[in-house]
Amino acid sequence: MMKKVLMAVLVFGGSIFATSQVNAQKIGVFDLDIMVSQALPEYRAVDSMVQTYERDSLSLEYDYALKEYNRLDSTYKLDSAAKKPASVLNYIKQQKNEIATTIIYWQQISQQKSGQKRQMLANPLYQRVLSAYQKVLQANTYLVVLKPEAIEFMGSPKIENIFEKVAREMKITLPEQLRSSEPEPTQQPASKPPVSRPAPKK
Repeated sequence: MMKKVLMAVLVFGGSIFATSQVNAQKIGVFDLDIMVSQALPEYRAVDSMVQTYERDSLSLEYDYALKEYNRLDSTYKLDSAAKKPASVLNYIKQQKNEIATTIIYWQQISQQKSGQKRQMLANPLYQRVLSAYQKVLQANTYLVVLKPEAIEFMGSPKIENIFEKVAREMKITLPEQLRSSEPEPTQQPASKPPVSRPAPKK
């Protein structure tokens, strides 16, 4: 009988300890992409360089594809009229079809190239944020880290805004939209005692 009672006590105590451990853990809110794009002023330079790349490089690449398609189409028609060998016509036709595919899917192709360019330019910024984020995770225990869209608000006492901790680690000012809905408590200046003034002489 005593063994059963002792076992029950141990199981009950273990469940309380496990529950307290889970309750001690926090839920964090963070998003690496949002932190880089909205909290780092340097990201505006990345945006500018990507726009320049799209305007100066990708647009020229598209124009070249159009001109090359028209040239091959004209060549194919002329060679067909001249009764050129089938091997020559098939080669031109193959080239024309490849460029036609590029033109048809240019929107997807250009988006992929633009994304790769942005990723390359922004990689140093991501590394900076990731380093600070890892330090925050090492110093804190979180049950899970969610993205902002996964929760209603960041003002709950059970939810911790990791954006603020990462910003402090990086020594940068966090934009207002990434701060908690409830401002952090600030120390009020100590009230000064009233200064006694001498009574006026009669």
